[in-house]
Amino acid sequence: MRDLRDLIVRWQRGWGVARALPAAEDVDGGLRLRCMQPGRDVEYIATDAGADRASLTKLAELVAGEDSVTWLTVPTTDPAGTASALTAAGLVLLKRSELLMTADLDGHPQSTPAAPYRLLTQIDAHRGGRVVTATVRHEDGEVSAHGSMGLAGPDAVADRIETVSAHRRNGLASAVMSALTRSARDEGAEHGILIASEEGQRLYTTLGWQPVADVLIATTPGNRYPS
Repeated sequence: MRDLRDLIVRWQRGWGVARALPAAEDVDGGLRLRCMQPGRDVEYIATDAGADRASLTKLAELVAGEDSVTWLTVPTTDPAGTASALTAAGLVLLKRSELLMTADLDGHPQSTPAAPYRLLTQIDAHRGGRVVTATVRHEDGEVSAHGSMGLAGPDAVADRIETVSAHRRNGLASAVMSALTRSARDEGAEHGILIASEEGQRLYTTLGWQPVADVLIATTPGNRYPS
């Protein structure tokens, strides 16, 4: 499990760069992050709970002890056992079908948006690293798709890859990922990491990303996943 633990820490570091978040705090069995994101103020990310039920129980206790809305995110190779442990610890599951995925950026498939779309990329310095942003606009100026990658050392963490509903099925998400990975490679990144939603998994699989672990998200009763 040490390789998975290392990957989780690297993912969090790049994700934090992508969203300009403060550095995470080490806690027993995981990381604590004051993230102030939609739907939660604090997030714990388990780094070894998938293999250790006792560690998972301790993290659940920390989540329950927070004064604000708090999530516990658990990448695991044992989703059924992890789900059981989370509910036994008094938490409720918000998500249980996301995937931690990786890719070698060298050789990542490349594509460009066809007319009437155009794509722009930019690189900005953020806390702890750099952020690559790719934006696709329609010829009328409307933003049609966008996404970003947080660069932390040799890692590039993809985040918030989105296509506006009216512009889907035009290959725009693939073009965004192409631009992001190309710029990330130019900046020296070698490894791609992301957590894929159910909707994004087909895209990333098509582009050659490989699943490493399931990702479960839990919280205290009464909280809801943001719509």
